[in-house]
Amino acid sequence: MDEEYDVIVLGTGLKECILSGLLSVDGLKVLHMDRNDYYGGDSTSLNLNQLWKRFRGEDKPPAHLGSSKDYNVDMVPKFMMANGTLVRTLIHTDVTKYLSFKAVDGSFVFSKGKIHKVPATDMEALKSPLMGLFEKRRARNFFIFVQDYNEADPKTHQGLDLTTVTTKELIAKYGLNDDTVDFIGHALALHRDDRHLNEPALDTVKRMKLYSESLARFQGGSPYIYPLYGLGELPQGFARLSAVYGGTYMLSKPECKVEFDMEGKACGVTSEGETAKCKKVVCDPSYLTNKVRKIGKVARAIAIMSHPIPNTNESHSVQIILPQKQLGRKSDMYVFGCSYTHNVAPKGKFIAFVSTEAESDNIQSELKPGIDLLGPVDELFFDMYDRYEPVNEPSLDNCFISTSYDATTHFETTVTDVLNMYTMITGKAVDLSVDLSAASAAEEEY
Repeated sequence: MDEEYDVIVLGTGLKECILSGLLSVDGLKVLHMDRNDYYGGDSTSLNLNQLWKRFRGEDKPPAHLGSSKDYNVDMVPKFMMANGTLVRTLIHTDVTKYLSFKAVDGSFVFSKGKIHKVPATDMEALKSPLMGLFEKRRARNFFIFVQDYNEADPKTHQGLDLTTVTTKELIAKYGLNDDTVDFIGHALALHRDDRHLNEPALDTVKRMKLYSESLARFQGGSPYIYPLYGLGELPQGFARLSAVYGGTYMLSKPECKVEFDMEGKACGVTSEGETAKCKKVVCDPSYLTNKVRKIGKVARAIAIMSHPIPNTNESHSVQIILPQKQLGRKSDMYVFGCSYTHNVAPKGKFIAFVSTEAESDNIQSELKPGIDLLGPVDELFFDMYDRYEPVNEPSLDNCFISTSYDATTHFETTVTDVLNMYTMITGKAVDLSVDLSAASAAEEEY
């Protein structure tokens, strides 16, 4: 291990694995270590026995739940936007050849106590029971503006400069009511709070376009895709990719201690008495606890069920967003459902997650609005974890630390963090102008 590397990556969570893959493809010499004996860190996938051990402490789950090895339960479950940044990153690195994707059946929003399909186009807006007759027409006009909007073509801007006009001002122009604004902002544009209303509208319009373009891509009921066997496949895919480019992976490396030189810059990592030298260290918050601060905590429930989530058109894979305003909360709640059709559970079994940014210490009552949507459950596990963000200055200490995973059930925030870190590490941006058809090959098989 006594070699010098350009970068040492600590932790095999999804963010660290994507970065390790991107940096290896760039030709950097990468050493990737993890104190655990499995891939994935906080974003690992567990079989039923592992899940049981983690949450129940006993080794034996009941036989009626089926075979342990048929379960691949993601600890940080997130869907991918079909045309989104993560899929572009996967294609850019060619890691897609190690993965098979399947479209997600449904995308829903909770409004006035009911679950509704998220309307994403002008035609869907006209059919949606989310809105009354006149509101539908107003929403349709707004959707047509968004669909036709092209940043490079002023003729499509209708005299509006979306870099200065706020989202609130743009929506006011179309006279949309608060409930419509709510589902557009949270279920289509995937904002996590209402700050976007006072920010330039361009970001929201781009997010809406991404949603509708992703939706059109697979002609399915949602804009999302998800790997067969769950997200645990991703870190392993990136590990393979890194190896192809000469990267080195080492699991079960205890006490990975970052070493600093006289100037306070990271210069190596020591484990089991050996030190590998490096120019930069990339890691999750658990490896450099003195350089991060706590920013919140995520509350979540994991359910094993024998049926799809009710009122979702029998969807075997589904996302439901419960906007904060509908629940009288400060942050949105997310329901994520998947099943044996994505090979994450035995035939006839369904997995559901409910997650939110915790606003109290009473997880069960806090998650109740989401759990109430699930119907009868076979098993229910509760969990809470702290979220951290880096407070160091990477230009001074050469340490690049990822932010903990948030409560969202989609990948857009995660991959933004990764790409920002990549730019800080390398001084350049990832080229994401890729042929998107490379990630749809698996789609045709179903």
